[in-house]
Amino acid sequence: MIAIIGDIHGCYYTLEALYKKIVNSYPQIQVFTVGDLVDRGNYSREVINFVIEKKILFTPGNHDYMFYHFFKEPSSIFAKSWFFNGNETTLLSYEKNENQIFEHIEIIKSAPLYYNLDDCFISHAGISQMYENMLPPTFRANLEILKTYIENDLKNERGILWTRDPLLNLGKLQVVGHTKQTELTFVEESNAIYIDTGACVGNKLSAVIVHGNKIVDTIEEKTNLKDII
Repeated sequence: MIAIIGDIHGCYYTLEALYKKIVNSYPQIQVFTVGDLVDRGNYSREVINFVIEKKILFTPGNHDYMFYHFFKEPSSIFAKSWFFNGNETTLLSYEKNENQIFEHIEIIKSAPLYYNLDDCFISHAGISQMYENMLPPTFRANLEILKTYIENDLKNERGILWTRDPLLNLGKLQVVGHTKQTELTFVEESNAIYIDTGACVGNKLSAVIVHGNKIVDTIEEKTNLKDII
């Protein structure tokens, strides 16, 4: 059994409150998040510190990769895109702690792009249905075959950081963020649940509790306005 939190986007106080709810209900549970730790909300630095402190496992989101590339590969498309995607609040959160930037971006870079677990498949944006025609019919028996496609398509709009396509049914539950919803949204055809419920736009931060490819509980926290005002 695991817990997975949706896109956090610098909403530290909301994350802190949601995390407490999760561990109070499920002590010792391993907690994951689908990424987009940074941007838009006011406390990106604090969010990453909290994720490190609490040993929350994460898959990086497109915003996290834009943050990384801005400092490490400034000529890349990721870096250039960051100027138009809420980077101001992230930079402000490090204003008095600039030394932490490079520590944090290395942690982002070292995080896996997905977790293929017994309980579910976790990634930021999910596996596009577009891959179905490229894969052998037996791909569901060995999802590690996806690794090469995922790595090759990181900058592609159908890639695991960016896709808005309908998702491929992997034969197990996919848990993804990226595509904002007002409520947790399960899509039966894809066997996928979207868990970005717009914390950074004043809605709420959500988590699902998953066991054996089944959603057994949901936990939510209304956005703390300190995070976004």
